[in-house]
Amino acid sequence: MRDQPKVIVDPFFRQMGEIFAPADAQRLADTVDVVWGRDEPMELDAFRDELRDAFAVVTGGWRYGDVLADAAALRAILTVSGGWPPELDYATCAARGIRVLSAAPAFAAAVAEMSLGLALACTRDIAEGDRAFRAGEEKWLHEGVVDSYMLHGARVGFVGFGNIGRALRDLIAPFRCELVAFDPWLTDAYLRSEGVAPMPLDRLLETSRVIFVLATPTSENRALLSRELLELIEPRATLVLVSRAHVVDFDALTDLVLAGRFKAGIDVFPEEPFDADHPIRRAEGAVLSAHRAGVVREALLEIGERVVDDLEALVRGLPPRRMQAVEPELASRYVRTTTLVVDPVGTSE
Repeated sequence: MRDQPKVIVDPFFRQMGEIFAPADAQRLADTVDVVWGRDEPMELDAFRDELRDAFAVVTGGWRYGDVLADAAALRAILTVSGGWPPELDYATCAARGIRVLSAAPAFAAAVAEMSLGLALACTRDIAEGDRAFRAGEEKWLHEGVVDSYMLHGARVGFVGFGNIGRALRDLIAPFRCELVAFDPWLTDAYLRSEGVAPMPLDRLLETSRVIFVLATPTSENRALLSRELLELIEPRATLVLVSRAHVVDFDALTDLVLAGRFKAGIDVFPEEPFDADHPIRRAEGAVLSAHRAGVVREALLEIGERVVDDLEALVRGLPPRRMQAVEPELASRYVRTTTLVVDPVGTSE
């Protein structure tokens, strides 16, 4: 019998090969006794049987029900979706000393990079110019930049300043922007220590040339950016939405972009796949992306690397450092948002 601790590896909806590079898959097998480790979801009865003496669970979500009472040996739950499963009993995990870890940091660089790309596509009208050129309707030189402006030196506002915000701050540093942020889960002192100035949401929207919406969806921030607040955004400014559509009144956003009030780069939508007839598809001032910001190969493989790194630490009796640990004060406030047909568990960047 192997003496490694038993770990249930049930990453569905993710696939083993997409998150574990061969070297990390071998490290995983060398570190723990892998149970299941397949692409299809583990049957619930089999999961419950194995959970009784499992040291950890690697999972794409928590679809197993109220089973923690039977998990006497459980020390960690590592989620590979990038979010916090709202179905999980976080209070019991905290009381039992079961660490809950998320792969969210693995997505930060990829989503930040895409966010910057969407911002530049909007501020410099790159997608609109490409469409015009292909149609033989391009405008040359000065005539073609009437509505364009530079990111360099602009005031940039972050709505939410977590993993993605910090990664994006570093990416846009060469643009020498003035950085401001609204995040009710962070203190003003912390924001200042991270190089961004705290600012009330209404003032941020009124005065920022580029606005990045990066907030995690919670029970408190549905449609946080209401029609009234969106109407504060200055004309021709750019709003980039990459966290979740949950945070924005999407109908109001659509109306205002169609009216030419401001530009928008959008990677997430209220339902995915999205209504083929939705009017946002006709908005010239919008750059649209099909929820692609975080799921590049490098980011997915980083999930597996971080999972194995933290399992190695846990097996040695050390604290995990590579994944993000749940904060008990916030756990009950996370919510499930978009359900994607090819991603039935849901993700969060």
